[in-house]
This record gives sequence, C-alpha cells and structure tokens, in this order.
Amino acid sequence: MLGACYYPEHWPEEIWATDARRMREAGLKVIRIAEFGWARMESAPGVFHWDWLDKAIETLTAEGLQIVLGTPTAAPPRWLIDLHPEILPTDRNGNPRKFGSRRHYTVVSPALHEATRRIVAAMAERYGNHPAVTGWQVDNEFGCDDTIFAWGDVDRRHFQDWLKARYGTVDALNAAWGNEFWSMQVTRFDEVELPCGQVCAINPAAQIDYMRCRSDAFNAYFKLQADIIRAHSPGRFLTHNAMGYSHTFDHFEMGRMMDVASWDSYPLGRMEGLMVSEEERTRWARTGHPDISGLQHDHYRAVGQGRFWIMEQQPGPVNWAQWNAIPEPGMVRLWTWEALAHGAEAVVYFRWRQCPFAQEQMHSGLLRPDSEMSPGGQEAVRVAQELEALGTLPETTQALVALVFDYSAAWVLQFEPQGQDYDIRMLLIRWYEAFRKLGVDVDVVPAGASLEGYKAVIVPILPIITGAAHGAFEATQAPVLFGPRAGAKTENFAIPDTLPPGPRLQELLPLKVGEVESMRPGLEEKVSGRVHGTVRRWRENIETDLEVLSRFQTGAPALVANGNYHYLAGWPEPDLLEELARMMLAKTGVKPVDLPEQVRLRRRGDLVFAFNYGPESWTVPVAGEDLLLGTKDLAAYDVACWRE
Repeated sequence: MLGACYYPEHWPEEIWATDARRMREAGLKVIRIAEFGWARMESAPGVFHWDWLDKAIETLTAEGLQIVLGTPTAAPPRWLIDLHPEILPTDRNGNPRKFGSRRHYTVVSPALHEATRRIVAAMAERYGNHPAVTGWQVDNEFGCDDTIFAWGDVDRRHFQDWLKARYGTVDALNAAWGNEFWSMQVTRFDEVELPCGQVCAINPAAQIDYMRCRSDAFNAYFKLQADIIRAHSPGRFLTHNAMGYSHTFDHFEMGRMMDVASWDSYPLGRMEGLMVSEEERTRWARTGHPDISGLQHDHYRAVGQGRFWIMEQQPGPVNWAQWNAIPEPGMVRLWTWEALAHGAEAVVYFRWRQCPFAQEQMHSGLLRPDSEMSPGGQEAVRVAQELEALGTLPETTQALVALVFDYSAAWVLQFEPQGQDYDIRMLLIRWYEAFRKLGVDVDVVPAGASLEGYKAVIVPILPIITGAAHGAFEATQAPVLFGPRAGAKTENFAIPDTLPPGPRLQELLPLKVGEVESMRPGLEEKVSGRVHGTVRRWRENIETDLEVLSRFQTGAPALVANGNYHYLAGWPEPDLLEELARMMLAKTGVKPVDLPEQVRLRRRGDLVFAFNYGPESWTVPVAGEDLLLGTKDLAAYDVACWRE
C-alpha cells in the first residue's frame, strides 16, 4: 500500500478533512503522524493535551485511512530541557548542543528515560487499541545529524559501567585494549576517558567499544519504548525508520525487536554524500544511481527478517543535500515500484503537504504549498491506480546470491580505514552492482546467519570473524568469495597472532597476509589469469600454497582458491568485479543477463520488474501482450512488469 507523512499541527484544523479526503482519493491507505509533536502533547510533566490529536486521528479515520503513530521522543520540548538541561548532548569540544532543532538528547540520560516512559505510556494508553492505529514508529532516525555519540559526564559514566559489565576487571580491560602501549593503563574503571579529545591517535579498541556501547544504548532505548507500547497496544506492529547507508548502530540487533523494519529513501540526496565519481554523480543526478536504493531495500529487508516498509520516500526535490535536483519525470513512480519489487509492504511519501516555513520549507511534498498536486504527487496517484489493477503482490523469494555484511566491518573501517578512500559503502555498492548488472538478485545476509539455499556467497569485507560466521561459511555448499581485510582483526581490534585472515578463516583458506598497502589515487595493479581487471585503493601480499587463479602484474597472488573458498587480495574495480561476478555465477550454473548500464531487473515471487534509469529505451525480453506494466519498448525512466 501507499501512504504519506502528515503533520496536522502544521495546518489549520479546517483543512484537515479536505486533506484526508484528498489522500483517500489519491489512493493512499496509511498515514504516519505525531513523531515530532511532543510539545503539543505535553506542556509540563504529566500535563497532556490530546484534543488536537484525537481530532486528527478521527478525521483521517473517517476517510478509511490507517494510522502509524510516531512516538515524539526525537524532539524533546523546551520545558523538558529547562527542567533537565543534562538531557542535551555534549559535543566533542565539551560544549552542550543547543535546543532549537531535533535529536537534541543523549540517549543515556536518566531524565530522558523518565520523560520517555511518561509520554510513550500516555500515548499508548490513549491510542493503543484504536482500530485505525495499525502500527507504531519508535522515535525518528536514530543517528541522524551526528547524534549517536555524545561526550558528556553522563556518557562517560555510562561507558565506564558498560566496560565493567563487559570486562569484569580492570586487568581484562587493559589487556583487551593493549593499554601497555603508551602507558595507557588504568587502575579503576572510573579512570577511563571517552575516546575523544586525546592529543593524537586514539586507541581503536576504545573507539570500537564506545561504538558498541552506544549501539547497545540505542537498542535499549528502542526496547524501553517497545515494551511500553506492546503492553498497551497488542497486535500492532513496531518499527523504527532508519536512514540509508547509516552504520552508526547495529540495525540487525534492533530488527530482532521489531515486527517490520523501515527506512527513509532519498535516492538523490543520499548519492551526493557518497564517493562516486563526478561522472557518475552527474549522470545519475536526477535519477539516483540504479543500485543505491536497491541495496538498501535488500539490506533493510534483512534487518526486518523479511519485512520492511519505506517510511519516507522522496517525492521531489529535497532541501538538505549539497545540490538538490528535480527528479526526472517518472522517477518518483519508478522508485516506488522498485521498493515494492524488492519486497516493501508499504511506501510512505514524505510528505503530504510541502511546509512553507521552518527548516524543511524547500523539501517537496505530494502537495505544493498552494495545495496543488506536485509532479511527484501525480506519479504517486498513478502508482496507486496501477497497484489496484495489479492486485496483491506475491511474497518475496530468496535471491541467488548472498552478500554478507556485519556492522563491525563498518566500525573497523571508520576507526582504522588505513586509506582515505576505503569507504565501505562504496565497496558494498560496487559488489552489489556487479551482480545486478548481470540481472541477478542479491540478498543482504547478516554475518553468522544461515547461508542455506544460496547459489553463491560474497563477503566484500568482514574484519572480525565470529564463531557463528565461521560456522555459516563452513556449512554452506555454495562457492564463497572473501574480499581483502577478511579476518584482519580480533574482537578487541588487534591483528591476529597468526596474521590475517585469522585462525578461524585460515581453517578454510590456509594463507597469511604479510603486508598491506593502501594505494593513493593514480596507483593501480593489473590482475590477469582466471579473471582479469584492475585493483585500486588496496592491495595485499599473501603467503600461501593454495591454487593461484589470478596474479598481480608483479606475479604475486591476487586470487586464490581452496575448493569452494576464494580469497581476493585487493579492492576490485568494475572491470575486475564483472569478471569475478561471472566466475562465481559460472560455478553455480546461473546464466547472467547482460543489461544496459541504466536497466535493472528485480523479481518478487513470479513477477519480474524492469527499471530504466536512463534516457534511452530498452526492449523488454517478453511479448508485449504478456506485460502487466509498461510496454515492449521500455521508455526512459519507466517501469515494466511481467510474470516469469
């Protein structure tokens, strides 16, 4: 189904009914409200005002619309900050971040937790059994605007307590962190500093532990709210709307507490923040890269253990990127169908009405400020009509290829990239892109989860190999390809005694990584043999007696194999990636489909969807009369669908 985000508090009450009627007429089914309305709901501790929200819910319900209620904790009101200024987060320089925006809290504040219990319980008690309330969104975009970390006294005390629970003794902490180095030993847990503000390089073991600590804290904050809601609102789903390419906490852990995952899809704005080339940035400026959203759809479907929503879908230009393009005509419709093809249960547009004031006034909506339908709104109406005609979509089935990911990989690279352009987001996109260009669907699989049923397994980077991950790799019958830096770190962020890829992975791939090199722009190594291509950014010297499938131009091993297990000793560029993808597919008997640069396919059950991100048309490989959507010549920025 389709929906929109609505903020009745922004608009005169006399237009609510008209908005609700127009939403229904547009084909929308679900509306998210209230996630920033704390100041309207509670004006002092325990002093609640529900008339406006009662009226808004009843107005929407009268048109048959379902409601997703957002808890408003992402925007604590002024009176709460005045009563408890310690709620405000402290920045890296020791200064409190100020009231007047959003996400102005440190998640470990006891006063925040007390206020959160009060407002969430009051909301859940009042609306938890309302027949139109179908689900709840907890908070909003954890980690947005650099708000995972905070550096105040309350954060330091929380970190010290977390370390004591993790390590038990100071001696164990000193050993785990390697505190003999630079005389960093502590004699009590309350001597531990936050990993911020030190004179020079900060101990990466301390940094990754603080990341784990904050990840646990946000997961605990989600659970605090979820437990209250479940007690008062049985039978409704719980979610949190995460951001694209955000690795600031363990979403898989939070996903295990959700009924359905959700994420906020902004294909144009997000691309501006990625390390794509200027040529790519320009080419896809008004469409988004063909694989950026797709990878996130598949990622958050994994977070939700098979279920996900788009809780915010870009409907036109946004306001927060470096440059904010107008999508090509047809792209809002294409993005919507693409999310549905990847398994989304709902696509909710942000927002219904463009707000003409405050920080997001340049962010488009389905309606313009003059109440006329925007181009994106017109495309949303078209999708609603097409969905009605197409009927219920089939369940998503398992893809052929598994791409293994773990948040610890992102954290290791955040604190020790070793090369300025070693960006895990781009590494994941490039591997995903290589298979998608060949018409193959890819699932994102958490490290340690079962790999049963997959035809091929790709592990672009996994520095910390847990026992569960090792067990999954050992159990699979599929060919597995490990990228560089696999097993390069212990859980405590140290080089393994046996050298990378560490003792667990060395059981499957007996080799040692003797030296590594991060390659500055302009340096490259050619690879030839079973696969050919180019390595840039990163290269390793490996020592092994394994079969060498390809070598660097120096003669050193670049790709080695031990039965079904393969190890690649460098960052592959697109030419090498294509050959690696074809090699892995050849081992499975899967025949690739050679697609144009701008076309992608995605299967949902027995339906096949085609998406054209480019200005050139493409001939669909089925008879025109078999198409459920689109035409035989798939036009620019258009969608086609047929039964497989």
